[in-house]
Amino acid sequence: MKLSVRKALGLSAAVATVFSQVSFAQAQDDYDYLEALYLHLHQNPELSFHEENTAARLALELRNTGYEVTENVGGHGLVAVLKNGEGPTLLIRADMDGLPVKEQTGLPYASQAKGFNDAGDEVSVMHACGHDVHMTSLVGTARAMAADRSGWSGTLVLIGQPAEERVGGAKAMLADGLYERFPKPDFNIALHTSASLPAGQVGLTAGYALANVDSVDIAIKGIGGHGAYPHTTKDPVVLASQIVIALQTLVSRETSPLESAVVTVGSIHSGTKHNIISSSAHLQLTVRSYTDEVRANLLSGIKRIAEAQAHSIGLPEELWPEVTYSEATPSTYNNPVLARRVADVLKDELGSDNVKELTPVMGAEDFAYFGRTEDNIPSVIYWLGAVSEADAELAAAGEKKLPSLHSPFFAPDREPTLKTGTRSLTAVAKSLLQR
Repeated sequence: MKLSVRKALGLSAAVATVFSQVSFAQAQDDYDYLEALYLHLHQNPELSFHEENTAARLALELRNTGYEVTENVGGHGLVAVLKNGEGPTLLIRADMDGLPVKEQTGLPYASQAKGFNDAGDEVSVMHACGHDVHMTSLVGTARAMAADRSGWSGTLVLIGQPAEERVGGAKAMLADGLYERFPKPDFNIALHTSASLPAGQVGLTAGYALANVDSVDIAIKGIGGHGAYPHTTKDPVVLASQIVIALQTLVSRETSPLESAVVTVGSIHSGTKHNIISSSAHLQLTVRSYTDEVRANLLSGIKRIAEAQAHSIGLPEELWPEVTYSEATPSTYNNPVLARRVADVLKDELGSDNVKELTPVMGAEDFAYFGRTEDNIPSVIYWLGAVSEADAELAAAGEKKLPSLHSPFFAPDREPTLKTGTRSLTAVAKSLLQR
């Protein structure tokens, strides 16, 4: 019989020392193998929704380790299952896609890969967000768990998720019956590389950890004409400017100062020539928040403001702006009870000084979808330090600016990063699935 979530969460007030010893030894002994895998993945990234070869390699690794692997779940997604007696079910997710970024790290193993985007254009591709680290850590954990089945009991479900960068992969896997076709988890766990934490450290946030993110387009109509006779027109450039300014009140005057919200206009386009008043303009926005209530007010407020500004300059209703929403991602909420549990495991495994309590960020992660079910599955994602000790010290002294995630210069310090990724995931897995 499965353990209840409440019972499983409260199983250990302290993690058995043997878990730490086993995961540390496994990470050391397995490093050469995992490093070779990491280098292969790093040099062969694939774009979102195009992860065919990446998924095939990950499936091969997990199948050879003894897992029952199903491919092509929600596109190029894969699910690997290892059953080991009675107990809870734990899902661990790793994302697989790269980014359309040309690597400029200067590393001897830098990616030279090319790919074709949805428009058919050839672009450079790089794992600029550390998904190669995530997959390698997943394989390292898979190997460690399979090698020490006497130390845990339950079911381990490992996910290779496509298209995280385009926030479509998690939804696609769930829509393809992830929780109906495979064991439904009692817990979901993931890690993500950090471009600010030193390698060897991890960071964790209880509660809201990453933001709701929505992309919004505002197609603005106007009545064009000659720049010398503006009174005969309805200028969409002026209207767009008024909308941009008014949108800021959604944060400053409609959102509580105790809440978090961002409305950024990242693109504004209109017109073709100095003396022509255009008949259209286009705004592109990113909108970010944590709570569902704030998110709903921001999104409805954008439409309200755009239409009201159009009305204020005398545009007929049929010419009011068209507002569309896309690439929606819900906020990632780390279950506080499970987050404390995971933090205790990580402190026992890595040492308290190497586990940092972090504040939420306004980035997004579609890992959130795995927990946002009717069962509200307890989920936690934590940050894995990837910065070399030397660079971290220089940055702390104000002598170096660290490249961010998605930067062409992002280069994890691979050995301590991979070892800590494998050690930390393995320790968490064995704790949540302990006998």
